[in-house]
Amino acid sequence: MGMEAVAMQEPSRFAQIDAGRVLIADDQPHILDALQMLLRGNGFSTQVVTHPARLLHALETEQFDVVLMDLNYTRGNMEGTEGLDLLSKIRAIDSLLPLIVMTAWSSVDLAVDAMRRGASDFIQKPWDNHELLLKLQHQLASCRAQRREKRLHEEELQEARDIQQSLLPRELPTIPGFEIAAMTQPLRFVGGDYYTVAQVSDRHTVFCIADVAGKGLSAALLMSSLQAALKPLTGKLPPYELCGRLNRILCDLTPVGKFISFFYAVLDTSENRLEYCNAGHNPPVVVRADGSSAELQSSGAVFGQFPAWPYEQGDVQLHPGDTLLVFTDGLIEAFDSEGRAFGEENLIGTARQNRNATAGDLLNSLLNAAANHCGNHFHDDASLIVVKATEEIV
Repeated sequence: MGMEAVAMQEPSRFAQIDAGRVLIADDQPHILDALQMLLRGNGFSTQVVTHPARLLHALETEQFDVVLMDLNYTRGNMEGTEGLDLLSKIRAIDSLLPLIVMTAWSSVDLAVDAMRRGASDFIQKPWDNHELLLKLQHQLASCRAQRREKRLHEEELQEARDIQQSLLPRELPTIPGFEIAAMTQPLRFVGGDYYTVAQVSDRHTVFCIADVAGKGLSAALLMSSLQAALKPLTGKLPPYELCGRLNRILCDLTPVGKFISFFYAVLDTSENRLEYCNAGHNPPVVVRADGSSAELQSSGAVFGQFPAWPYEQGDVQLHPGDTLLVFTDGLIEAFDSEGRAFGEENLIGTARQNRNATAGDLLNSLLNAAANHCGNHFHDDASLIVVKATEEIV
């Protein structure tokens, strides 16, 4: 009895089950006919292709719930290499799509290789109709559950990202005599970098930047704790005292093995002076109008480790044309294909070349230079604040 006849005799007990859309790939017409009769008689909708290129095109342009595919498309090729290569290409298109492979020349080694390349299940020709239908239904149910879980996870991440974005300043204040630009770029959907810029009086503007050890959701949660502790203290205390207070609070909240680097500064526009405190963060850099540069050296311990650490503060005078760069290590540790970091030298060099640009244009130039260096594949969250003293300072 041929497979077509077997397919027609199969009872329709699966027809009541929620079936899906199946893409069938085989180069033998009688196999395609038999499979279509079997699946359509049991509630599935089907589409057939006879060549690997058409299979890939169908997956790139349409939606399917399951792929049922042969491993051999070249007559005389009994090793299934063409089909095995195809599995990797399909997985690059959709990592969750169920793939059930079929071959008339099956072996244990081929089945293992197919599963290693991304097959979800394996069935041998000639097939048992009941077994094939069971495998299809099992893979369909499993995939739907995974996609539902993935969708819920993405929705939760989007909510977390929205909350994190709400903690960052929606717009930067306009400060007479200065231009300020800032950005943060999380490596993952959410990140552990934080910055804020806030005008706290007619003459004082506060800005800070922070980097939580680690990446992703756990770092974002710790960052939100920092923001909550910082907000009621902003502009109320001198930098060294604020850092000491924050550190004591965060030592009680920070998990073992985690810490936060932090830089906090108060800009006094009446004196064109910046007072600052650095808690284990990358030293910011001042690029002077004449192209010379200097790091802000004042430093203390990171937050979350030493509750009694005594912080100190420093100050720097800003003159017309001077630019202050405050950044996280994700920017300078952007690595190229040979493992070379973008580094502070490139950061300063780019700032020197663009020192006549506005703060916003300079920020874009610095970010683009780092992105070009690493092929736009950053290895960590990256944030940057640019503070530029303009010629209008009096």
